[in-house]
Amino acid sequence: MIRPLADKVVVEPLEEEAKSAGGIILPDTAKKKPQEGVVIAIGPGKVLDDGSRAAMSVKAGDKVIYAKYGGTEVTVGGKDYVILDQDSIYAIKE
Repeated sequence: MIRPLADKVVVEPLEEEAKSAGGIILPDTAKKKPQEGVVIAIGPGKVLDDGSRAAMSVKAGDKVIYAKYGGTEVTVGGKDYVILDQDSIYAIKE
């Protein structure tokens, strides 16, 4: 498992649809880079100037929308993840 530090968030990207709206099957090269995923783990929060930690805005299990080219892609145990700064997450889907 991955344990993020500071204000980092580990996200498992959601797979892009393999078919277009018109029913055409898309090859991997035509798929868009995912921008949605599920939060797997969060860090403890950024250390502030006074030594306290800022609270995290997301929690494990949240479905989020994040920056298209934000974060670092890693593979652990055969699964792909993205490690992002919390600031690279734009919204929580409800």
